[in-house]
Amino acid sequence: MQKIVIDTNVIVSSLIQRSYPYRIIYELFIDDKFLLCVSEELMSEYYEVLSRPKFTRFPDFFGKAESLLVDIELKAKKFTPKERVDLISDKDDNMILELASECEADFIITGNTNDFTFFTYRNTKIVSPKDYWENYLPE
Repeated sequence: MQKIVIDTNVIVSSLIQRSYPYRIIYELFIDDKFLLCVSEELMSEYYEVLSRPKFTRFPDFFGKAESLLVDIELKAKKFTPKERVDLISDKDDNMILELASECEADFIITGNTNDFTFFTYRNTKIVSPKDYWENYLPE
């Protein structure tokens, strides 16, 4: 089973529009087609970002976010990264690399091309939601 780390921006997008992030979360993750890997640090970021007032303009955003967070808490596997890295200028995003390394993730799915300017980290492919959906779906 694929092990995947999903950046917070993909989680947000999955709650706003029915595009690739939505399909990855609701057609694959919810149906246990891959293993979502998280850390305490990443979960804290999910909770913090998904509770921001700016999302009130999207219908039922907070209800959908709460439901998704419950699913993540129940289904995702938690890891505790032991190694710290400092490769990305946005320091908060280094936790994604640390987690991917710890869980030996197959993929990091992110929409953040400004900070993730490389295509692999160790043995982990770094892909956009579209790239993942079109090229790497689980068997």
